[in-house]
Amino acid sequence: MQHINRWIVVTAISVGLQLFGCQQHHDEHHAEHPAEVEHIEGSELSRVTFTTKAMERLDVQTDEVGKAGSQTTVPYSSLIYDTHGQTWVYTSDSERTFVRHQVTVDGIDGDMVYLSDGPPVGTVVASVAVAEIYGTEFAVGH
Repeated sequence: MQHINRWIVVTAISVGLQLFGCQQHHDEHHAEHPAEVEHIEGSELSRVTFTTKAMERLDVQTDEVGKAGSQTTVPYSSLIYDTHGQTWVYTSDSERTFVRHQVTVDGIDGDMVYLSDGPPVGTVVASVAVAEIYGTEFAVGH
């Protein structure tokens, strides 16, 4: 598990450097940042909102929290582990905007993760470019 966590952190740092190094110039005097990170008051979380171009460059994709029997499910690719070993997914309640949501994994079967605690069925979660969202939230490389 430590090896996977290190890999995720290294990937997040690498992608964060690339993401924050890229800026789209509208004219000679104005550069658009690829993402806005806004702290959510009263929590340790931040809301990450990407530009349309950043979403395209990162190829961010989403899926929905599903249900299998009495458990909720997410794709394995939706999981991210922080430096303390806590498990998270990024939920999205509006287009191009993501917020970290802590989950408890009950089991993994192939590409499917069974949760004993997490967002409700139908919640949109990031399923591709999750490490990039994490790197952006924490301004890795910025």
